[in-house]
Amino acid sequence: MMEIKTAWTELGGDPALAARASTVARRGALESRLPVRELARACVGACALAAAELAVRRDGLAEVPGVLVDDGAVATAFHSERNLLVDGRQPVTFAPLSRLWRTADGWVRTHANYPHHRARLLDVLGVPEDVTAVEAALAERSSREIEEAVYAAGGLAVALRTPEEWASHEQALAVAARPLVERERLDAAPARVLAPLDGTPRLPAAGLRVLDLTRVLAGPVATRTLALLGADVLRVDPPHLPELPDQHADTGFGKRSATVDLTVAGRTFEDLLESADVLVTGYRPGALDRFGLSPRALAERRPGLVVAQVSAWGGYGPWGDRRGFDSLVQVASGIAVTEGSAERPGALPAQALDHGTGYLLAAAVLRAVTEQSYDGGSRLVRLALARTAQWLVGGLDAGTASPGDAAYDGPGPWLAERDSALGRLRYALPPVSFAGGPADWARPPVVWGTDSARWRRTGPADPP
Repeated sequence: MMEIKTAWTELGGDPALAARASTVARRGALESRLPVRELARACVGACALAAAELAVRRDGLAEVPGVLVDDGAVATAFHSERNLLVDGRQPVTFAPLSRLWRTADGWVRTHANYPHHRARLLDVLGVPEDVTAVEAALAERSSREIEEAVYAAGGLAVALRTPEEWASHEQALAVAARPLVERERLDAAPARVLAPLDGTPRLPAAGLRVLDLTRVLAGPVATRTLALLGADVLRVDPPHLPELPDQHADTGFGKRSATVDLTVAGRTFEDLLESADVLVTGYRPGALDRFGLSPRALAERRPGLVVAQVSAWGGYGPWGDRRGFDSLVQVASGIAVTEGSAERPGALPAQALDHGTGYLLAAAVLRAVTEQSYDGGSRLVRLALARTAQWLVGGLDAGTASPGDAAYDGPGPWLAERDSALGRLRYALPPVSFAGGPADWARPPVVWGTDSARWRRTGPADPP
């Protein structure tokens, strides 16, 4: 339980409320050398507490509803992209060129799921899109040389580092100096007026309009969670950068999906922003600033907005402007060495940095809304995968199994099926659970980019 209390306190929550959370421990859930189960439990538990706290604020209840964190539900959700089936088909999680490769002096991890990242990697190496050719080219060069050349070209590659090498890296030092959850009040906007909740289940985010400018995977997990809790979530993507289909299916539950070209958007985006309550971004730090989407510029244009940002490395330090993904952070931060060795790197049992950070980001948004209801102010919350990694490696204790713990025998009890415009979906049920709260999303994902770029007129209670 201490891990939930720690995460909750990092979010600015009242430590006494952590006692409202209880857990169902399960042997075999997210087994790892590092305390991944405890990380996952903490992030989901803190998110459920934030949802329950906001429900109390809106309903005037006598006490915060009880929160239940089941390791089975959490483990299943942390594998949501692997547990997904679309018309019985297994999802595609990584492209052939997204993997660890031998180099002349060690290992390098590339990420080339998106076509533009793949093209930049191949341009640097000067080879065709062929695994054998890429393998041969990388084997001739040092891992650090590859890292710098690929990043300079706008691609993604990181050299394998030991925990000790990462701990002395300038970026790691910058990351460790920051709180797990960065929280800032941006102005003196008046207090947010929250309408009482209506009906069951309790949906503490009902009526909130969330503008979702996120990609892969932490940001979409956060906004998927806000959609579960009743928010009207509109995901907006550039029309020339379609989301990977299986990833969209996994993280699109409860949301609508539209395309907007910010370079020529005109009034479209401004109209969305004028009525938005929350803006969540997951692009490389600073990438959206040229569109007037820096936190302070947003607060000036839309006083009372909650701005939530997530990035791989944090928007500071020498890597503050670099792109990144969970798999890359694991390799750079020494996690891959801890889970395996320098000779044979390993990996966490799930993309736990992405999923954990996503639930923390959703919790930070919910807490910001609660704080606004009595203290006002536009708000900024920021998280980074590398900071979550630092917490996993150095800030969490591994729990000990108890003879009374149940076993995690697989995801079956926490999976559901439903039809959608994408086909018949098997998917992981949400792990965020509190008394009276929702057990599933109100609607399945839609086809990418098929919704109008406007808010619903009658609110989030529209039928699916």
